[in-house]
Amino acid sequence: MTLEVGNKAPNFTLPDQNGNSVRLDDFAGRWLVVYFYPRDDTPGCTIEAKEFTDLKNDFEENGAIIRGVSPDNEAKHCKFIDKHGLKIDLLADSEKDMLADYGVWQEKSMYGKTYMGVVRTTYLIDPEGNIAEAWTKVKAKGHADAVLKRLIDIRG
Repeated sequence: MTLEVGNKAPNFTLPDQNGNSVRLDDFAGRWLVVYFYPRDDTPGCTIEAKEFTDLKNDFEENGAIIRGVSPDNEAKHCKFIDKHGLKIDLLADSEKDMLADYGVWQEKSMYGKTYMGVVRTTYLIDPEGNIAEAWTKVKAKGHADAVLKRLIDIRG
């Protein structure tokens, strides 16, 4: 079950790549882009992270903060950030609590085998903490630009 536009965004408290505790409330009064991705340093996840990094200033000029979330731990996030020169913060949900609350920890299948994993999903959360837009089963290439365009449209 994924969240829908208009739903209240579920609260979360997760460590970022530096071990700092990050909560939904930290972003009250600001737009927040939360993108969920399967794993650090895989081809699609790297494309997505680099595109969000490239557009970080544009998002900030339009009042939005970006946070990526995966089940990887802080140490893996640090290596991923350093290797690719990323400028965005990544949250570590190794317990998969936020992934479940946001409906992105789902059964997937590949080559006839089923397993649990992250379905690449992005939520745009408004300054009041509501889901303003949702993208499910995202294709990485070009996605950050689509999110930025939608943010600009919504903000008017």
